[in-house]
Order: sequence, then C-alpha cells, then structure tokens
Amino acid sequence: MNIGTAAKQSGLTTKTVRYYANIGLIVPYQNPSSGYRDYSESDVAKLQFIGMARRFNFSIEECRELLALYEDRNRSSHDVKTLTMLKIHEIENKIKELQSLKDQLSHLAAGCDGNDRPDCPILDALSAGKGHG
Repeated sequence: MNIGTAAKQSGLTTKTVRYYANIGLIVPYQNPSSGYRDYSESDVAKLQFIGMARRFNFSIEECRELLALYEDRNRSSHDVKTLTMLKIHEIENKIKELQSLKDQLSHLAAGCDGNDRPDCPILDALSAGKGHG
C-alpha cells in the first residue's frame, strides 16, 4: 500500500510515516523501478505499535528498542517490563516537576491583585528569575 494508506490505517500523518521510514524505524519495501515505498500490513502494525508507544512518551530510541523486543520471539518479558518501569519512573518525576511548577505559579498568582494597576508581582518574579519553592 502507499504511504497515504499506511498513514491512515496506522493513525499517523504521512510526514510521520515518512520520517519513521527515513530513520529506519520501519523498513518498507522500496520498488526499484518507481522508487516508491510499499507498506505492508506488517509495516502498518509496526506503525500502530510505534504510535502507541510514542503516546506513552517513549522516545524514538526507546521505540526502536521496544520494536526489537516486539520482533524477537525469544525475548524475555523481563526486558520489556524493565523498560516500562523506567518510563513510569520518568513520568513520576515529570509529574513531580509539573506539580512544583503549578505550586510556584499558584503562589505567584495568589500574590497578584489582578486589578487595573500596572504593578504585577507575577511579571516581577519572572523578570527577576525568582522562583518560589
């Protein structure tokens, strides 16, 4: 199938599918006479797999590793779980970081009267590079 059909079936954009092919994440058959790539059902399944992994915030290299594990029928599920647990740890750290940012912004917002006066403690804190927390 052509790239447009593969993109539609995988739920990705044509640009994304082309990028994944260009970096070797998937390797569709390339017709030697036309130069066009021909995507198989297997390629579409891999694209769907990558799309889901990316939604879970796995990096391109992590997706490459997951795909290798996916294709290796002799793999240990331990390897997959280890990679997933590392991602969970990253997400937990990101949540803590975002909560801290939210708390700091809430503190700044609470200190602002939000009236018609030009003085603004939020802008003052941002321009001074002062974080609270």
